Amino acid sequence: MNRRGILVILLLALTLFPGRVLADEWQQLFNGKDLTGWKHVGPGDMTVEDGLIRTHGGMGLLYWTGGKVGNCVIRVVYRMRDKNDNSGVFIRIPVEPREEWMPVHYGYEVQIDNEPEKSAEDEYHVTGTLYSLTKPLAKPGKPGPEWNTMEITLDGPHTVVVLNGVKVTDYTEGQPVPARKFDFEPQRGPRPSEGWFGLQNHSDNDIVFFKEVAMKPLNK
Repeated sequence: MNRRGILVILLLALTLFPGRVLADEWQQLFNGKDLTGWKHVGPGDMTVEDGLIRTHGGMGLLYWTGGKVGNCVIRVVYRMRDKNDNSGVFIRIPVEPREEWMPVHYGYEVQIDNEPEKSAEDEYHVTGTLYSLTKPLAKPGKPGPEWNTMEITLDGPHTVVVLNGVKVTDYTEGQPVPARKFDFEPQRGPRPSEGWFGLQNHSDNDIVFFKEVAMKPLNK
């Protein structure tokens, strides 16, 4: 088929099925230039360097100011500066963040940390898990400076995390979780179907770069 024929088909698709076409497109939430549409709370900071979001200090949170999201897929492409660094993607935050600890206790953190400190909770603190709540189905996280692609599906009460094409988490609200053992772990309890989301900057020793943050609605 020549280029003219392809163009005609695309124009017909946009005319006849506008909603379906748009639903298949990723909405880029980071423009690659600055943090327009984002706001930071808590210690530390995030900046844009060479087209990448870079973490500084912490513990803080850079959240998307576009409002609550649900029934969607969030895609985050990131890399660690060193062999291993700590960060996370917070989801299902019930109210707009004003400080760094409310998202920890009342949202979920999708962990970024391939080598958590050695403890009995290791399995619950590895990349792609809901921090301290779920065990990983696999551990496909790549060390720095390799790029990782994380896709988080929010489907009503169902949360699925796929890292580098491999499913790590498949959790539905109400499923059993381990008891809370440390004060820095989140409070247990249900999370909303729709919520705010953001990126964590963890500490001076943990530098993570993000080159893409995108979202698309579920085709339902």
